Amino acid sequence: MYAIIETGGKQYRVSEGSVCKVEKLPSEPGTEVVFEKVLAVRSDEGTQVGFPYVSGAKVVGKVLSHGKGKKIVVFKFKPKKNYRKKQGHRQPFTQVIIEKIEVNTG
Repeated sequence: MYAIIETGGKQYRVSEGSVCKVEKLPSEPGTEVVFEKVLAVRSDEGTQVGFPYVSGAKVVGKVLSHGKGKKIVVFKFKPKKNYRKKQGHRQPFTQVIIEKIEVNTG
């Protein structure tokens, strides 16, 4: 069983027990987080696709930690104009373990 959720403007394919890195959430490590924007759910009974979200479906996870991703370099350059600009960026993330996927069929 897996679900496709939306959080932080991105979509993630998650299953029970999987660990994923999502955009930073305002939750402390060890707290429970609920994702209500479920786009699709695949189970043994079949596939449910939302329009835009599956009604009555939610994904429950637990926050493991917060961190920063790998550094990416943003380099801007214009030829013949002596313009060079170098910037670095590390995107913050939250590591979440998925505990259960709930679907109300009714």
